[in-house]
Amino acid sequence: MDRTVQKRKLGFTDLKLTTVGLGTWAIGGPWQFGWGPQDDNEAINAILKAIDLGINWIDTAPIYGCGHSEELLGKALKQTKIRPIIATKCSLLWNEKREKVSCLKPESIRRECEASLKRLGIDEIDLYQMHRPQPHKDIEQAWETMAGLAKEGKVRYIGVSNFNVEQIKRIQPITPVASLQPPYSMLHREVEDELLGYCAKNNIGVIVYSPMERGLLTGRFNRQRLAALPLDDHRRKEPDFREPRFTATLQLVDELHPIAERNGVTLAQLAISWVLRRREVTAAIVGARRPSQIEETAKAADWKLSRSDINLIEKLLAEREAKL
Repeated sequence: MDRTVQKRKLGFTDLKLTTVGLGTWAIGGPWQFGWGPQDDNEAINAILKAIDLGINWIDTAPIYGCGHSEELLGKALKQTKIRPIIATKCSLLWNEKREKVSCLKPESIRRECEASLKRLGIDEIDLYQMHRPQPHKDIEQAWETMAGLAKEGKVRYIGVSNFNVEQIKRIQPITPVASLQPPYSMLHREVEDELLGYCAKNNIGVIVYSPMERGLLTGRFNRQRLAALPLDDHRRKEPDFREPRFTATLQLVDELHPIAERNGVTLAQLAISWVLRRREVTAAIVGARRPSQIEETAKAADWKLSRSDINLIEKLLAEREAKL
């Protein structure tokens, strides 16, 4: 399907990303921070549907399903002639219990890169990101190694994920940071304090994750659905899915409904458009486990919230914070 989707340039790079990109955390299947069982065919079809809809980049990581998310993306790429921009990560390994293990040693980063290239079935990773700055003391040596991989042509650009300003400043002198991947949603606005401004000033692209806050802002969550989550769904342990935050969020979602309806959009599209209202944000990572999900959320790239609706949402968010 030939469809022109709005694009924004990622920082100083020559990558022009559609403002919505596909996230593949959930499709990896079970691990320590999994989302319960996942059907592989549905996962591959969700990837192909995203590409068909004009989404031009996909974000993954080795830790998602302990290699499985990258493998599924590799299988999907074999079924399409279109080569999307691929972003993946390093620094999180796993043990025999499928629990995450942090490592930033140079030899580990190199092994991870080679393993990702093999699973994905590609010769070069477009954006290689340090998943988490842990262990804290090792981020410089890891960044030097990533810069070396870029010089060797194994990756095009290198970025970071879940970094604060102080951590970015530590590695900037080694080689410039192309992008930052932080969490950002109506419920978690910490990036607005300092990070977005710093990135804009230093020409660092920002691709945000969890704009729908793991499903909470889609309007499809209630107490029954929370109770029915698989026992291995990591959301059961998250503070946002516990009281008092859970009830306060359900009330917020009820108040957002009229705004979405007035604009002829879904709550998921509203939540994504809300993070894209900031000029510092290059694009939003939108997770999908089925083709129908990305079919809905991809449309968020095509419209903008009005100033009056932004102001109204600001008021509702302040009221939620007051309750907490």
